Amino acid sequence: MDDTILDLLNRRATLAQAVGRIKAGTQRDFHVPGREREIYERLTARNRGPFPTEAVRSVYREIISASLSLEAPMRVAFLGPLATFSHLAALQKFGLSAELVPQKSIPAVFEEVEKGRALYGVVPVENSTEGVVSHTLDMFMESELKINAEVLLEVSHFLLSRTGRLEDIRKVYSHPQPLAQCRGWLADNLPNVPQVDVASTTLAAQIVSEDYNAAAIASEYAATIYNLKVVKERIEDQVNNVTRFLVIGRKGVARGPNNKSSLMFAVKDEPGILYRMLEPFAKRGLNLSKIESRPFKKKAWEYIFFLDLMGHMEDSDVAAAVLELRECCQFVKILGSYPKAV
Repeated sequence: MDDTILDLLNRRATLAQAVGRIKAGTQRDFHVPGREREIYERLTARNRGPFPTEAVRSVYREIISASLSLEAPMRVAFLGPLATFSHLAALQKFGLSAELVPQKSIPAVFEEVEKGRALYGVVPVENSTEGVVSHTLDMFMESELKINAEVLLEVSHFLLSRTGRLEDIRKVYSHPQPLAQCRGWLADNLPNVPQVDVASTTLAAQIVSEDYNAAAIASEYAATIYNLKVVKERIEDQVNNVTRFLVIGRKGVARGPNNKSSLMFAVKDEPGILYRMLEPFAKRGLNLSKIESRPFKKKAWEYIFFLDLMGHMEDSDVAAAVLELRECCQFVKILGSYPKAV
């Protein structure tokens, strides 16, 4: 049976190479965002078990990733370094066969995609515990890149060290967000141990790999890379700790089932403006899943609003609501419509 599966995988790979040659001759895009989701949904709906449905998605993510790499190299930039949660989100979306390239900052991820050195970028946008990632929202004010997809990653923090013993720990390193997300556990279990902020969880693991009296709060994947032992797993204070990542690209995504759209806008300063900006969506029964404000850097005490809603910009009711919104705004910018993460 395994031999048969392997033969079929190679037949699929041969077809992928043929498709790549056809696309190259017709100037068509090698990768169409949302296509993988159509495959996942069709196969998971068809699955009758006992093979686990969630495993179907994981297996086919790697099959599709490997097949796409045979059509053309897929270079994806992400907020690095390796073993960060952005890296894990990129792996979850694009699989092991994509060329995942770490960047030092969120602006650097945007730049890689804008200049065509990467097909996509992966950046964090919000955490269910600590809130929005302001650097990502600020980048959309200047960038013309579009949101192509979102990735929801369950974030579990592991306490890692060289020895694996809690009593050896004299200092804890991590990024400020994981330290904040684990403050209760740290207060109860390491109350007198100093906490040190560093640029990333991966850097924390790298430092601890050379210090027997220190520990890092990082991903389990970081323990594998830096040969560390798990002192304690899942030390985050909130069990439902999820980070949302955005996949950014130079083109938009065609309409499909179960979409989400994002936009940004600046409203005119006048009485009742907050009510008026929400009214076009409310009277059409559109579900707003998020609204966030950021200071408008070009003018003091004015704000840019970021809004997520269910639906695609090509939907008639969404298009009509946005058209009405423009009447009370200084500007409206569409950031993209994309498949809602499940």
